[in-house]
Amino acid sequence: MATTNPIQFIQQVRAEVAKVVWPTRREVLLTTVMVFIMAALTAVFFALVDLAIRGGLQAILGMFG
Repeated sequence: MATTNPIQFIQQVRAEVAKVVWPTRREVLLTTVMVFIMAALTAVFFALVDLAIRGGLQAILGMFG
């Protein structure tokens, strides 16, 4: 593997960082809101699944206990 000196490495890093397209403030805000919405929906889904499983197990155990 070829080695580069630190100055070349820093120049290459700066060139690559210059190619990055940074998101706008609006894009970051919308993405953040979507993440919170999806996290809330996931929490509600798993809470409902937990309630269903708990109710089913209580019904099954109630028949035998």
